[in-house]
Amino acid sequence: MTSRTPMPWLAAARFDGATVEPVPFTTSDGVELGLCRITRHSGRPAVLLVHGHTVSSEMFALPEIRNLVDVLLDAGYEPWLLDWRGSCGLPYNEGRERFTYDDVALYDIPEAVSCIRGRIGDRKLFAVAHCLGAMSLSMSMAAGLVPGLAGVVAHSVFLTPKLSWATRLRVHLGGELLRSWFTHVPVDIRKVGLRSKYTPLFALASRGADCPDPTCQMLHNSAWGTGVSLFEHDQLDRRTHDRLPELFGSMPTWVLPHLRRNELAHAALRWNTRDHRYDRLPENALDAADRIDAPVLLLSGSENKVWLDSNRLCHDVLARRQPQLDVRYAEIPGYGHMDAFLGRGAALDVFGRITGFLDEH
Repeated sequence: MTSRTPMPWLAAARFDGATVEPVPFTTSDGVELGLCRITRHSGRPAVLLVHGHTVSSEMFALPEIRNLVDVLLDAGYEPWLLDWRGSCGLPYNEGRERFTYDDVALYDIPEAVSCIRGRIGDRKLFAVAHCLGAMSLSMSMAAGLVPGLAGVVAHSVFLTPKLSWATRLRVHLGGELLRSWFTHVPVDIRKVGLRSKYTPLFALASRGADCPDPTCQMLHNSAWGTGVSLFEHDQLDRRTHDRLPELFGSMPTWVLPHLRRNELAHAALRWNTRDHRYDRLPENALDAADRIDAPVLLLSGSENKVWLDSNRLCHDVLARRQPQLDVRYAEIPGYGHMDAFLGRGAALDVFGRITGFLDEH
């Protein structure tokens, strides 16, 4: 259990004419998560929003820009925002009890879906997921744990994680050094101080950086020491840029082995192969992709420096192996990784693709 209030940003959230209803819940393995329903009128199709690791559901609801929640409400949908155990709004990334993406796929996402369905009845339920939230969702779908979704939008990565060779080297070799020194890597130097064990990481992130902000350097120039860029700097509103320490949290280094295994295989693999609690998850989600029963839109920015063309690869592999699946790929010109949701122009450039796909189904 956590002493923090899940989704603390909701206290100040305002959505024109909409009701905000927190629906926190505890998973069957005892982890308290955040879930929130935002509705303007009853009877609308529901959309589950699944954030990436180290951010939170606030990535879909930035007050300083026209955000995805605004767009979904105006398009006639009912957003449901999930804070799974990798959220920076929850304490688990820096906690003593460790987790893997198996836990997210087995507990967090399916049980959130079950909770939502208990409230909406037979209305349609879609999902929009980002980064490692999307990869975890792919594992849930391949396990048959979230059947009957009306459609899924997966941004940046899904079943086939792929890094650049340089990033792979850093993650596979440098990751072991990070794990030997740190349990987690922070992004806000104000919380750890200038003279801390993390100072060398911030100094490394500052090398060659165009922006003087230490948090931006860690995210845009280094991504917790991996050397990749999480967003296209020019796509961010200045107000969003100033809030980066609020929007991002620490990355736990103990998830790196699971990520390494997945990236080497270019497939979403189960980590806990000897723990029978996880037997419901396939050992290789890509090999079990025939169980996916929902249309899928794979999105990625053309400048994605984190997962590169992972979603294009996923589309091509599924088209060859599982031609019966309804899977399409779309690339967003000029966007990177996080800015596809945080960018000041994302409502015009990105969100219309999402609502267009939902409207079709």
